[in-house]
Amino acid sequence: MTTTAPPADTTAPARRQVTPPEDRYATELAFLAAHDTGPRPPSWRLTPRAVVTFVMGSGGQPLKLPEDAVVPGDVPRRLVVEGKFVGDRALVERCVVTLAGERGLLLVGEPGTAKSMLSELLSAAVCGTSGLVVQGTAGTTEDQLKYGWNYALLLAQGPSRQALVPSPVLTAMSRGAVARVEEVTRCLPEVQDSLVSLLSERRIAIPELAGGEDALAHAAPGFTLIATANLRDKGVSEMSAALKRRFNFETVGPIGDLDAETALVRSQSRAAVERAGAPYQVDDAVLEALVTAFRDLREGRSAEGWEVERPSTVMSTAEAVSVAGALALAAAYFPGDRDVLGLLPGHLLGVVRKDDPADAARLLGYWDGPVRRRAEQGSPTWRTLWELRTVLEG
Repeated sequence: MTTTAPPADTTAPARRQVTPPEDRYATELAFLAAHDTGPRPPSWRLTPRAVVTFVMGSGGQPLKLPEDAVVPGDVPRRLVVEGKFVGDRALVERCVVTLAGERGLLLVGEPGTAKSMLSELLSAAVCGTSGLVVQGTAGTTEDQLKYGWNYALLLAQGPSRQALVPSPVLTAMSRGAVARVEEVTRCLPEVQDSLVSLLSERRIAIPELAGGEDALAHAAPGFTLIATANLRDKGVSEMSAALKRRFNFETVGPIGDLDAETALVRSQSRAAVERAGAPYQVDDAVLEALVTAFRDLREGRSAEGWEVERPSTVMSTAEAVSVAGALALAAAYFPGDRDVLGLLPGHLLGVVRKDDPADAARLLGYWDGPVRRRAEQGSPTWRTLWELRTVLEG
């Protein structure tokens, strides 16, 4: 017997694993555009103050639109703006000032510190799209930062503006928007150098169109560029001094507060698990132990001041979110098979061994230090973890 799959519903909205911020927070963006009517830099959708509010939130306080504000019918008159980035407000304000001055912004930091997320939020708030992005790799070419060609039109008509295929950066230049370059230090030096003249002269030469008015593509007012770079990759393709001078550097560090990091891990892992259609069943004690272990191993010192040997792997908040999500999915799909806390040592072992298998010994040393001491102090959660030490010996 054969079965036929039902026809696809072409009228249903497209489903996406990840919704870009300009779509996910469209109501907030429309509200903030009407809420703050102050001066805006060229081509900006929001005022600089509203951009900061979009990223950092309104502190739980509802904002109210002016009486004469005209907004679409689905935009409320009062709204609490959600905080999206857990970090220093002054850092975000400096980033916004850099972009308002049309200067390049380089976000640096350890992997997993939300550099890419911050760049997406900033570009969505400033110009309405976070999609003008180039992913830097060893295979990224200069064409991907400047332009390419539609070879069918090129062969049929010769070089023309119609045959030119603009890069995301060139598109941002023509619109006066924000372009993004992820992992810029993973690009080869000669590719990086193509950004030097672009950021200083604010134009791209198109030699194939020399002699005509399209030979130079000029940046419209408001154009700027946000790049990101991991400190761990600093030596992959070191940026030239000339390129560094075209950027303002801002360092995005780990979350400093345990409660804030735990809340972030809880909310993001819960959202990921609920998208999968599963119930979230990781209690607060497990989450706090997970985040505490990540922080201890990341900082090389426990909250009590005990020394901890740091693994070479970056114990980032993003990794903690991934582990919390895995624990929740295991609890949902394999209920009753094993206590969720009992799964934590195995997941931690998998994280620390990513860069160097020898880091397993460092995790074992953490168990013999802070984990054992907390167990001896009477904490039931840490006593259970101490009793699971044998999981790390395999």
